[in-house]
Amino acid sequence: MLRAVIFDFDGVIANTEHLHLGAFQKTLAGEGIGLTEEDYYASYLAYDDKTLFSKLYEERGLELDDALLPALMERKSLHYDEMIEGNIELLPGAVDFIKSLAGTYRLAIGSGALEAEILRVLDFAGVRESFEVIVGADNIENCKPAPDVYIEALRRLNALKSGGPDISPAECLVIEDSISGIRAALAAGMKCLAVTNSYTEAELSEAHAIKPGLEGLDIGTLGHLF
Repeated sequence: MLRAVIFDFDGVIANTEHLHLGAFQKTLAGEGIGLTEEDYYASYLAYDDKTLFSKLYEERGLELDDALLPALMERKSLHYDEMIEGNIELLPGAVDFIKSLAGTYRLAIGSGALEAEILRVLDFAGVRESFEVIVGADNIENCKPAPDVYIEALRRLNALKSGGPDISPAECLVIEDSISGIRAALAAGMKCLAVTNSYTEAELSEAHAIKPGLEGLDIGTLGHLF
């Protein structure tokens, strides 16, 4: 039985992946390093800021010392804040879908974005109160494809006792837009619905179900997964 729905954020609720890419590009350009859109989507999307910088520097044989990493993360966050100011774009159907689930299912967010970045958009959309739990990259140790963010989201949901037995991973549906996110959900023992906002249906084939987006989606049609 489906009891909880855990949403990824960037690329599922908000159209922000291109803003994160732009912020990374601007930050890295200051260090004389390029990052193409193709490379970002092929290798780095769904990583949190710390992991992206660490992986990129490692793969390119560049030195990343203990002082530079936090400086890069801070600069990237500032660039992102500048880029999203006045440019918040919600993905079609996301708000209506969230509102249709609230009160019927336990709702949470598990994202590679920072918690403050998530809250800013949820407040703008008027759906912050729909979510009992919000877990961002700054709340966990390992980013996707590790299952940490979804395991922590479920742990927090169960800590907020609502009556009845704890929710099991098999009773959770994760909604994702990335390959790494799908793998994180599967590693957590959860079902996964992928939306083709960032990758093609073929690329998202590891998910239990794939839809073009959240607009007009009836979660009842996914009951067979449970």
